[in-house]
Amino acid sequence: MFTSLGVISCYARNRVRRFLVASRARMASSTGLLHSATPPRVPTKHEKCYDPHDPTLKFVDKEDDLDFLYEGFKSLRAQMSCGHAVTPTSLTNWCRRLLDQGESRFVCGGSGCNVEWTFAEVFKMALLTPQENAHFRRTMAFNAARQTHTTKMCPGCGSTVTRENESDLNVLCKKCTAVKGQLFEFCWQCLREWKGAQPRKDRCGNRGCCNQSLETLNKCPNITFDSVKVCPSVRACPTCGLLLEHSKKYCKSVHCPRCNVTFCFVCLKSSSTCLITRCIPAPRQTSIPVWQKK
Repeated sequence: MFTSLGVISCYARNRVRRFLVASRARMASSTGLLHSATPPRVPTKHEKCYDPHDPTLKFVDKEDDLDFLYEGFKSLRAQMSCGHAVTPTSLTNWCRRLLDQGESRFVCGGSGCNVEWTFAEVFKMALLTPQENAHFRRTMAFNAARQTHTTKMCPGCGSTVTRENESDLNVLCKKCTAVKGQLFEFCWQCLREWKGAQPRKDRCGNRGCCNQSLETLNKCPNITFDSVKVCPSVRACPTCGLLLEHSKKYCKSVHCPRCNVTFCFVCLKSSSTCLITRCIPAPRQTSIPVWQKK
């Protein structure tokens, strides 16, 4: 069916494409991956291409499994670890879509496939630019933070790691340890390979290691509500600790997207409590609240 697209009419071609997208949607729905069949709405403006002489890539003569808009990318197709064929641009588009949907992991979008790729594989196969790399890492960390405050991305392999001891910044990555054949530990705070003695709960031995969240709370400018109430422009959610910045465009009551709690940005009480008590501006926070999940 794919090989005949080049000779059939535009009308028939569009009908075939709509059928294929619908078929992928039905197949993905049955595996719980309905979002994987939904194509991005904005066509790609710039295409990236593989180096045909790259010996580290396995090129295959197959259709691009992630080209959901059928843009027909010119690059050679390369095989992912799961066996599906991609181009660097289609892979970038797919992974960006996952991030936009709030995911912090990269799962194959091929029909019936739920294999998780490491960030290292995505970085290589998508030919991520420095800007894309920075954006992907920031968004992955943010999405992971929204999902759980105990999960971050390993600086070595890009996989998600859970911290078992919240009073120790030293964290072991089991995946890197297995691959390297030796312990790989990193700092939960600065996200660099661990240096210095352990355990530590304030900082590691890397230069410049500090709690950026506390720095932000300490140095952010003040804002004014109702021409009277002055408070910092950034607050840590009193329930889960997520940093939130107020735009001053709306009321002082804010909703935290991580824990779904609504609180007063001025007094840090719950919005319902603030309504029935006197709202006194809370001082700048000097610690990050830890989410005590029930």
